[in-house]
Amino acid sequence: MKKITIAIDGFSSTGKSTLAKQLAKKLGYVYVDTGAMYRAVTVFAMQHHYVSENHLDKIKLVESLPDLHLHFEFNPELGFAEMFLNGKNVETDIRTLDVSRLVSKVAEVSEVRSKLVEQQQRMGKNKAVVMDGRDIGTVVFPHAELKIFMTASPETRAQRRYDELIELGQKVTFQDVLQNVNERDYIDTHRADSPLVKADDAIEIDNSTLTRKEQLQLVLNMITDIVSA
Repeated sequence: MKKITIAIDGFSSTGKSTLAKQLAKKLGYVYVDTGAMYRAVTVFAMQHHYVSENHLDKIKLVESLPDLHLHFEFNPELGFAEMFLNGKNVETDIRTLDVSRLVSKVAEVSEVRSKLVEQQQRMGKNKAVVMDGRDIGTVVFPHAELKIFMTASPETRAQRRYDELIELGQKVTFQDVLQNVNERDYIDTHRADSPLVKADDAIEIDNSTLTRKEQLQLVLNMITDIVSA
């Protein structure tokens, strides 16, 4: 079967990673969670006090990028690859609301985006990859055979994210999560470097009322049409 590149972009908490993991498992493809990479850089910046709610030391962050090393390691018990920052598993650290509040600020830094995009392109150079993020179909893989753009109402996305955080044992309020969703939407769509936009040839999926199973089948049908063409 022909191997293709699948690019999944969209707003935060639209289930991009869930769909990407399902597709990768079903197809035997490599899955790359680019959001985890930006979150790991954010953890790094927080650890070194380069970023906070009202502060971003861009110069020091950029100067320290050569000291920042990211990689994924597959966890057979979980069934997916976990994010490692300078040799340490940070999969739990990167999923907190504190990181969510700051990640869009860090992702605005052009030098950070350049470093990660280069790494992402290397990961997907042999195709047979599913990659999700904000600029996969527009910047990382503009020639991907299948581009998906995912969206849902802010309230639906906030509820999903809130449920995830509660399940992880974090103490958050729905209102805080909704505010974070709206703030990230604004920053992601208004940043100067690689803003979140739907690629001209991307297929938009509003999954506000779709189940995970329905969504997966919808995209699998698209893939079948492409590989059999």
